[in-house]
Amino acid sequence: MKKLISGWLAFGIMVLVGCAASTPPAVGVWGVEMNTPLGALPATLTINADGSGMMSAEGLGEAPITGITFDGDSLAFDADVEAQGQSLTLQFSGSVDGDSLNGEFGSDFGAFGVTGDRQ
Repeated sequence: MKKLISGWLAFGIMVLVGCAASTPPAVGVWGVEMNTPLGALPATLTINADGSGMMSAEGLGEAPITGITFDGDSLAFDADVEAQGQSLTLQFSGSVDGDSLNGEFGSDFGAFGVTGDRQ
C-alpha cells in the first residue's frame, strides 16, 4: 500500500511539472492581417516562449515585440514601429484558439482588428 501511494504521488508530481513547463499556445510564427485605417496590411508575428518576438510587415519593416505576456490562451505585447515617418507604439491584446489568432492593436489612431493563422 505504501508503494502504491508513493507511486501515485510521484506520478502526480510529474504531471504537475509537465503542466508547468508547457509551451504557451501563442508561441509560434503567425501570418496575420491587420485591418488598419489605411486598409488591410499583412504581417508576420514571431512569438517565442521566452517572451521575445518580432513583427514584420511591408511598409513597417521589422520591429521587436516587447512586454509579451501569456495568460492561458490570451496574449498581449507591444511593438514600436515606424510608419510613414512616424513612430508608433502598437499594443496588441488577443487570444489564440488552436491555430487561429484574433485580437486588436491599440494605437494613437484608435484600435484595429487583427486575425491570423499559425504558419
